[in-house]
Amino acid sequence: MSGTITIFRREFAAYFNSPIAYIFIIAFLVLNTGLFMTGFFLAGNADLRSFFGNLPIFLIFFIPAVSMRLWAEDKRLGTFELLMTLPLKASQVMLGKYFAALAFYLVALAGTLPLPIMIATLGNPDMGALWSGYFGSALLGALYLGIGTFTSGLMRDQISAVILGIMACFMIFVVGIPGVAATVDGWLPGFGSFLQNYVGLSSHFEMMLRGVVSLGDLTYFLGMTALFLTLNALWLEGRKY
Repeated sequence: MSGTITIFRREFAAYFNSPIAYIFIIAFLVLNTGLFMTGFFLAGNADLRSFFGNLPIFLIFFIPAVSMRLWAEDKRLGTFELLMTLPLKASQVMLGKYFAALAFYLVALAGTLPLPIMIATLGNPDMGALWSGYFGSALLGALYLGIGTFTSGLMRDQISAVILGIMACFMIFVVGIPGVAATVDGWLPGFGSFLQNYVGLSSHFEMMLRGVVSLGDLTYFLGMTALFLTLNALWLEGRKY
């Protein structure tokens, strides 16, 4: 555990040692809140559903940009081999990097907390749906970061890592769309529905936007995240030998 904490501190501090982190956070806040506020004043509804509804698409591009450096940068700088020779398990190094990226994302997400304060002041929102939306957004980011951590490990440069991460996150998102599932069912009966229910994230995230946090949805997000982190850990163990 101490090794994971050490890696976490190193990686989390590295995000804020360059202006890129601040640019990412500002872009995240400006784009997301800007899109939300435009629709908010037009619709006049005191809720954050439109804000949360945009996150699965927006994070497809934001999260891989955050995770691309996790392993690709170490390969570029020549420090990857050094990390692999530390007296730590590969999984400990991986978790330290992953939780640092997750903490960075949660910092960016926390920057949107003035929105629910504004909504509560202007109207009478469903607070249960609001906070479950934030919980779902945290799980969504954790899943995308799990995918990004895995894809970063496969690539030797950050550009390739971010492109592969965007493609992988997009596939996880798009297979959960009902229209896409219906189209795939037309080609392979039952396969589209299987992908929608067990691979795609849309239906699971949508339930949380309605204020429903079920065991099945938690199992999906935590299980899928654990799957990609396990794949990354196995890949790292293979690189040790």
